[in-house]
This record gives sequence, structure tokens and C-alpha cells, in this order.
Amino acid sequence: MAQAPDASPADVGGGRWKRAALIAVPYVWLLVLFLAPFFIVLKISLSDTVIAQPPYQPVLDLANGWRGVVDWWNGLDFENYQILFEDELYVASYLSSLKIATISTLLTLAIAYPMAYAMARAPKSIRPTLLMAVILPFWTSLLIRVYAWIGILNPEGLLNQFLLWTGIIHEPLYIMNTETAVYIGIVYSYLPFMVLPLYSSLEKLDETLLEAAADLGSPPWRSFWQITVPLSLPGVVAGCFLVFIPACGEFVIPDLLGGSETLMIGKTLYNEFFLNRDWPVSSAIAVLLLLVLVVPIAIYNNIQAKELGGKA
Repeated sequence: MAQAPDASPADVGGGRWKRAALIAVPYVWLLVLFLAPFFIVLKISLSDTVIAQPPYQPVLDLANGWRGVVDWWNGLDFENYQILFEDELYVASYLSSLKIATISTLLTLAIAYPMAYAMARAPKSIRPTLLMAVILPFWTSLLIRVYAWIGILNPEGLLNQFLLWTGIIHEPLYIMNTETAVYIGIVYSYLPFMVLPLYSSLEKLDETLLEAAADLGSPPWRSFWQITVPLSLPGVVAGCFLVFIPACGEFVIPDLLGGSETLMIGKTLYNEFFLNRDWPVSSAIAVLLLLVLVVPIAIYNNIQAKELGGKA
């Protein structure tokens, strides 16, 4: 059989340039749409608030040459970050956001896992229909869906009317403007983000492993905990990240369903930026929130990469 001729140096060089250009596309995208805005926000967070336009100083003035750069650099400080750790409002906002996001993620996981498991075990002919039913809420605006929950959870809403009609309760439940309403809104809104990665993991599960366990005398519940759950952990982790991260910075749901008593960092950031017009402090809040969310993910990805490298 004839052997293919060796590639010429020009072909090899051209292939390397093509691969480099292909790899560079996502990095350029990341630089333009993430890193550049992040450094702008970081710079504003190191500035001081002033009543001017823009409402912070120092502003980089390249007209003064190198002296302008030096003055701009000397005017930056970490005072805004010190304020975040000294003011109880910001500390409470971060802690409350982490608590609500954690509980919401666990509740979403508890509801989504049985749903995803049932979808993965359903006949293949109806799986696309079930998958479409999960995705269907995305066809409606999040704001409209949250407003619908206001009509459901109000003291005069559909839920109370139904419970009063059935005789389960004798006076309306006050769910609106509480953390319970926030949990309901977050779980409902982000449930598809948990179901989809779980379904992806469970749908790929090799059923012969369960059959082998059954042949060896393992009861179904033990096979589930020792085979199904460990093999679905990648979907669990992906779903938890997809729910926890946006839930931490959620603004619409706590603002509409939680009322003024619900304290979350998204509402605090909105108030500082639009009501108080304190751009440096609001930028510091955003930077710290990003670090709180990104650093654990980076650590987890590093651990996963080391484990995969060790297995290889």
C-alpha cells in the first residue's frame, strides 16, 4: 500500500498558524468582553467618589504625558474595599446572598434530580418532548414569569384562593415579601439549568452496570447510591455551578418577590450604583463578588485537571 507523502515544512507551518488562529478566537473574545470591562471596573473601584462627570477620580489624562499617568496612579487606593469589610451592610449582603444561593441550589438539586432521572429512564420516543417541556419556560421573559409569581403568592393570589377553597387554611398565607418567596422564585427560574446537565449525565449512564449489580445481588437502592449517583456527579457539579453563580448576584427576583426586607448583594449593588451614584463602591462590590465566585471555580477546575492528569 502506498504511503502518503510527508508534509512539507510550508504545510506544517500553515497548519500551526491555522490552529493558533483558531485557538486565539476565544481568547480575543474573552479579552474584549470580559477582561477589558473587568479592568475598567477594577480601576473605578480604586478611585474616589466625586460630584462630577464621571463621578469618580482620578481620571487618566494622557494630555499631561507621563506626569498625568503618575498622578493617576498615585490617586488610586483600596479605601473602597476597606469600607466593604467595615460596613455591616455590605458584609450582611454578601453573607445573605451566599446563604440564599446555597439553600436555593440545594432545593433546586433536590427537585431536579428526580426529574432528570425520570427523563433519562423514560422511553426514548418521549424524551425529546420532556426535554422541550423543561426548556419551554425560556421562551417567556424572566420578568414576566416573576410577575406571574406575584399573582400566585399574593395574599389574594391563586395559591391562597385555592387553599382557602379546599379548606386547608382558614386565613391567607403571607408568602410575598419574604425569603420563602425568593427561594420559590429562584428555584423555579433556575430549575432548567440544573435539570439539563443532570439529564445529560444520567442519559449517558451505562445500564449494563446496573444489570451487573443486580445480578450480583445488589438491591436497587444500593445500586443507585453506589453507581448512579457517583457517575452523575459531573452533572451535579455543573448544575450547582449554573444555579449558584447567578443566584448569588440575582436582583430581579429578590427585588420583586422579597421586598425591602430581603438583603442580597445584587440589590445593594443596584442601590449604590443608581440611587447613591457611588460608582467606586459599587465597582468594588462587583469585583469582590466576582472574586468570591470565580476563585472557588478556578480551584475546583485545577483539582479536576490534576485528577485527570493523574489518571492519564
